[in-house]
Amino acid sequence: MGAVSVSLRGSRPDLLASATLMGLGGVALCSSQDLNFGSAAMMGPGFMPVVVSSLVILLGAVVGLAGLFKAAEAIDKVRLRPLLILLSAVGGFAIAAEMAGFLIASAGLIIFGSMADREWRLREVVVSSIVLTLFGLVVFIYGLDVQMPVGPF
Repeated sequence: MGAVSVSLRGSRPDLLASATLMGLGGVALCSSQDLNFGSAAMMGPGFMPVVVSSLVILLGAVVGLAGLFKAAEAIDKVRLRPLLILLSAVGGFAIAAEMAGFLIASAGLIIFGSMADREWRLREVVVSSIVLTLFGLVVFIYGLDVQMPVGPF
């Protein structure tokens, strides 16, 4: 009798991302069931949550199916340092946006968040910070008219 070999297929990171997307989409979909859906012409308060959560579930299914046909790949161990830096950067943005304004908060978010990468370069970070902050200013503050102070003044 010969040994039976089992061939594992599927990219574990893709399958985990698929499960996460489908789970979050399912929670959002279930939590929006009490809202009036309406129609495309007369959208109710539940229209956008249902549509967006359904699209997230669909995206999760596509990522999962694509991950099934990839070669087996293990999930790397979780690196705590980048995770904590990115969470702190986003939290710092939320706090600084009210006190220091959008320009300082978004520049700080980009500069502090880039420290999650051990190979960050100062020149690239400064250029990215300037370009992305100005882009965010044009899109969110002036384009979408988000009510947020631009600066501390």
